[in-house]
Amino acid sequence: MIRPLACTSLLMLALVTRAAAQDPRFSRLDAETRGVVATILDSARARGLPSEPLVDRALEGAAKGAPGTAIVAAVRRLAMDLSRARDALGSGASPAELDAAAAALRAGATPDVLARLRRERGARPIIMPLAVLADLIARGVPADTAAHAVLALAADSDDQLVEFRRTVERDIALGAPPGAAAEGRSSMDQYDSGTPTTQRPRPRRP
Repeated sequence: MIRPLACTSLLMLALVTRAAAQDPRFSRLDAETRGVVATILDSARARGLPSEPLVDRALEGAAKGAPGTAIVAAVRRLAMDLSRARDALGSGASPAELDAAAAALRAGATPDVLARLRRERGARPIIMPLAVLADLIARGVPADTAAHAVLALAADSDDQLVEFRRTVERDIALGAPPGAAAEGRSSMDQYDSGTPTTQRPRPRRP
């Protein structure tokens, strides 16, 4: 026998799901897809995950004319990535950080790298390091190489990270192998940023 409190909770959940399914932003989705997406959104909110990235993913699929099954699959994958990102970054991560971390995971970064970035940055936001990491991998830099480079520069300012990404992309455009471009630029930046003399490469004698 279902207790009154449980009945009330189930009724409230049904009402919330129905309201989400009637969200005017989902007008381009068929009724079945709206219902499934709304259920995923409700589940994400219940777990403390941001829902707007999921809404955006559904709307992106609708704008591209994707079938309902593909939209549902994409939204469900993103919800899983956001959950993995929260596990790696901790419950204190902001919605923007979780969204950026999910993108890095989809690109090929590992949860361990995300957790290490969190530790390296301390209380500072990690949106930019995560974005640079995802962009480097998308440019063809091997995931391990990209992670090593970004972790080495994690203590730098966001402006320095943006400049690092720009120079790596320029070197790749000029014909450098992506991995070599990232490794070379990372080494140069560590040297210029004041790496202790005992750790710096000694110049070769002529």
